[in-house]
Amino acid sequence: MSIPADLKYTKSHEWCRLEADGSVSVGITHHAQELLGDMVFVEAPVVGRSLAAGEECAVVESVKAASDVYAPIAGEVIAVNEAVESAPESINQDPYAAWMFKIKPAGDLAGLMNATAYAAHVESEAH
Repeated sequence: MSIPADLKYTKSHEWCRLEADGSVSVGITHHAQELLGDMVFVEAPVVGRSLAAGEECAVVESVKAASDVYAPIAGEVIAVNEAVESAPESINQDPYAAWMFKIKPAGDLAGLMNATAYAAHVESEAH
């Protein structure tokens, strides 16, 4: 399973990438898309929406199930990836390139897991 070391992760299987401009890109992990199967629909949050950490803010649907996506950190939604909304299967092809939305963070990423901790979390869920 692919878990890039340069990203941060949540227990609910979102990934975060701190961008050069200070924004944070958010998507779902390889593990999450693998569990869900073929993606057929993505609903991202509205630009301008203020999010609390852990708040339900987006939805992904696959041929198997629908799943909520949670805000990994508090902040304001500043962009959505319309390419992912119009081609949800791009999440299956490369979940770490297929970001869903970007947040202007209200804090830092300190409370999130690194790749090693996330790998251990996924492993513990499997047992």
